[in-house]
Amino acid sequence: MWSKKFWHGFHYAFEGFIHAVKTERNFRFHLVSALIVLVVSWWLRISFFEWIIVILLITGVLVLELLNTVLERVVNLIMPTQHPLAKQAKDVSAAAVFVFALASAIIGLLIFLPKISTMIN
Repeated sequence: MWSKKFWHGFHYAFEGFIHAVKTERNFRFHLVSALIVLVVSWWLRISFFEWIIVILLITGVLVLELLNTVLERVVNLIMPTQHPLAKQAKDVSAAAVFVFALASAIIGLLIFLPKISTMIN
């Protein structure tokens, strides 16, 4: 029913994920942050809708970090020497991750802080 190509696709995706974990410090940082956010979400007993938001935001940050890695690798492949446009491409790609991660953190605080405040009071 499932072709070998189908299963090979999962294998290649897993290899890419493991490569990112082993070689990308920022990806590891975001993975650890994601695990902390998931534990805090469980501890605070967030709603079903809030879970959807949290999971989408975590996924978005991780995907953007992976795409940033792809862009960096491709730029390095086609432009092995330093070039201002190559630097700009890498910087803008990193900025995309930063903007989404910052927005995700703000949204996370909007979800978590009222619940933490209620628990404290």
